Amino acid sequence: MAGERGPDGMGRNAAFVLLLLGIMIVQVTVVNRLPLPGHAAPDLVLLAVVGYALARGAAAGAGMGFAAGLVSDLLPPAAHLLGHNALVLCLMGFLAGRAVESRPFAAPLVAMACAVAGPVVALVTGALVGDPRTGLSMLTTVLPQAMAYNLVAAPPVVWMVRRLVRGPEPSPVRVPQHIMRSRL
Repeated sequence: MAGERGPDGMGRNAAFVLLLLGIMIVQVTVVNRLPLPGHAAPDLVLLAVVGYALARGAAAGAGMGFAAGLVSDLLPPAAHLLGHNALVLCLMGFLAGRAVESRPFAAPLVAMACAVAGPVVALVTGALVGDPRTGLSMLTTVLPQAMAYNLVAAPPVVWMVRRLVRGPEPSPVRVPQHIMRSRL
């Protein structure tokens, strides 16, 4: 699955790219303008990249995170350094993919951890590159709100993206009872 090739895998990747572009537009035009308490909103692009990385692995997650980050860096309002989102989403896509590669059944926990870690990584990398918006008020008010909003939005967004990229889960094979009894 992580290295899936062929027309079905390519179709799923193309569908994800279209979904991601739609998510970016919704993020900028709707979500960022919602009258939510505080000065934060859920980062749907981060959550979509995490969902993609959970389905495809570290390398694909980093690549998609970088591409999504560059596009989101260019979308208005671009009030940060060019490449900052690309760095953050590349790193988060890699970390999510790497974590699920080593522990495949930990995907829900990895998604929640990335939902919380994403704003922290964005704040830390912003401070490292000298973003003037990073300060004590960002650390004490906006960061906790962003983490909380991401935690609420993570389950549906990550599940939807993962389902799109991986396809439907195979149904379990049912063995008739009479065959099971004969083996015992």
